[in-house]
Amino acid sequence: MTPEDMELLAALGRARAGLKVDVDKTYVIESRLGPLARREGFDSIEALIATLRSKREERLIWAVVEALTFNETSFFRDREVFAHLRDHVLPTLSKTRRDQPIRIWSAACSTGQEVYSLAMAAGDSRDVEPGAKFEFFGSDLSERCLEKAQSGLYTQFEIQRGLPIQQLVKHFANQDDTWEISPRIRQLVRWKRINLLSDLSPMGRFDVILLRHVLEGLDPSVQGRVIESLAARLADDGVLVLSPDDHLTGAAATLLSASDQPGVFVRNAVVAAAQEEAAA
Repeated sequence: MTPEDMELLAALGRARAGLKVDVDKTYVIESRLGPLARREGFDSIEALIATLRSKREERLIWAVVEALTFNETSFFRDREVFAHLRDHVLPTLSKTRRDQPIRIWSAACSTGQEVYSLAMAAGDSRDVEPGAKFEFFGSDLSERCLEKAQSGLYTQFEIQRGLPIQQLVKHFANQDDTWEISPRIRQLVRWKRINLLSDLSPMGRFDVILLRHVLEGLDPSVQGRVIESLAARLADDGVLVLSPDDHLTGAAATLLSASDQPGVFVRNAVVAAAQEEAAA
């Protein structure tokens, strides 16, 4: 690919989804676009990009943008985060929500391992109030990732990455060369394709929102905007979970560190009230 090709891809990713595309890492881009080019019937990535330039077809543009996203994930990634949610956050919410469901959103769920891990963790929490209700949501920009997430089917390699043997035995069934998560867990989660740069207000309010290992893949110009948008979707006592090393540039006033657990934040009530008053 030429430097002009890389600049085109970077511009599309940034404009459509706020992606940060490193134009110096041609090999990474080729590894992501190669499978797409084959699926779309092109002889090469160059042919794919040439068609992209000449036709500007929306379906193909979005297929390219989705292919540029970083979808690395695994079950119970960063175990201490899930332990904190299971042992502290969810029990506390279960005491305050009473008859109301606890709404949990994995805002960039990739192929589903994170939100399924949350559903399993909620069921394993010893301190959650009996009868507590949960609603789990998973969203992603990639249709292909969401299709896999909804299927609940994972390879042996994917299962081995982070899933405790107790959870495997309890919640999965072996099907030839794949493992299928139980229908009970799969049916707890609702899925939706969402671009985090879009208006998120139709999603409503959530008690827990996760956006882990995502900010580093977004252009710096949109990171603060995305965090502000997600913070606005939090319940007054809700929790936003980012990666431990994420910086809140542009959103520091809206959120406060919630605990000794790095990456866990709550809304700043004073700032939130002022923003809502100004918007009224």
